[in-house]
Amino acid sequence: MPGNFPSAHIMSKGTVVLAYSGGLDTSCILVWLKEQGYDVIAYLANIGQQEDFEAARQKAEALGAKKVFIEDLREEFVTAFIWMSVQANAIYEDRYLLGTSIARPCIAQRQVQIAKQEGAQFVSHGATGKVPRQPPYCLHGSYIYIIAPWRIPEFYNRFKGRKDLMEYAQKNGIPVPVTPKAPWSMDANLMHISYESGILENPKNHAPSDLFMMTKNPQDSPNTPDMLEIEFSKGVPVKVTHLTEGKSVDTALQIFTYLNEIGGRHGVGRIDIVENRFIGMKSRGIYETPGGTILFHAHLDIETFTMDREVRKIKQGLGVKLSELLYNGFWYSPECEFVRHCITKSQENVEGKVQLSVFKGQVYILGRESPKSLYNEELVSMDIQGNYDPCDASGFIKINAVRLKEYNRLQSQADSTN
Repeated sequence: MPGNFPSAHIMSKGTVVLAYSGGLDTSCILVWLKEQGYDVIAYLANIGQQEDFEAARQKAEALGAKKVFIEDLREEFVTAFIWMSVQANAIYEDRYLLGTSIARPCIAQRQVQIAKQEGAQFVSHGATGKVPRQPPYCLHGSYIYIIAPWRIPEFYNRFKGRKDLMEYAQKNGIPVPVTPKAPWSMDANLMHISYESGILENPKNHAPSDLFMMTKNPQDSPNTPDMLEIEFSKGVPVKVTHLTEGKSVDTALQIFTYLNEIGGRHGVGRIDIVENRFIGMKSRGIYETPGGTILFHAHLDIETFTMDREVRKIKQGLGVKLSELLYNGFWYSPECEFVRHCITKSQENVEGKVQLSVFKGQVYILGRESPKSLYNEELVSMDIQGNYDPCDASGFIKINAVRLKEYNRLQSQADSTN
């Protein structure tokens, strides 16, 4: 299949699987696709967002969807995608934990599977032309065309904004709220909620106090910390225990949901950033990632405790690379497959327990233990000699001083000629 996908006006009639949310954009896209002559299958992925899925099903059917698939992908989302981001300490541009980016390949994978199952020739989505979202669909040798309406002139010249979509909806009997729920765009899943667009496009505007839905304002959070112990095996959390309440959870979905609850209670994981999009523009985003933030700190701690220093330097670079690949939409690429394999290999000895406190918007590491620890208390102790000869440091220091002496000799010569 050639790399350039044909534009909509030369596509023959066929069946398209639309990633459908039930909101204004994808509801209008569903009707527009039918208007263009396509049979539409609506696909809703449950990845932990608060959604009335049955109401969305009924709406899609009323708008003319041939079939509606509602897929519960929450467990797979955690085990196959979120856990990899935890193992990698994946964080884009030092701050963003990639909650939307990690969801896209999970959604796309099942969408392509449904297209194959139903004999559909096309898949479609509602992402704008300013957010590259095509690469996640190029997976497993899938020869499926992509209809991205916001990148088709016939669509984006007709619908220049929300007002045009609202008029189209009213004309075509698409139920829409009388007024927008909020003057910004939201994307929610189990990992996070993101907020952008609307009044947030001015980076000087502060986030309204009623914007956040997943986390409390840290000022209003409890005055008593929640003390947790998180147990890891091969870099993946396998059990979380509340140290004062005695509650424990040990399945992937339970663990992540519980950490979201604890983190949300204390206002953990709120960030407001300007980030660099792949296509070269800067974008302002506000994110709340409570459970992911707790796990980021806990995993970072147990990894440092159990991983060789030089291996970890290489692995840190791989984590940065994975973050970029995720953000730019290249999960299903040979380079990302290679990086994920290397990260998985690096986690073989990342095992143990981390005790931490969650309090007033912060995560505080309290202690850790591991059967695979590289920490040698006798070796590092100030009170015990251990298996270390201080005399060895003299030669080490002299060897390292050679480079510094040569550098300063050259600097002295340069200063004397000025």
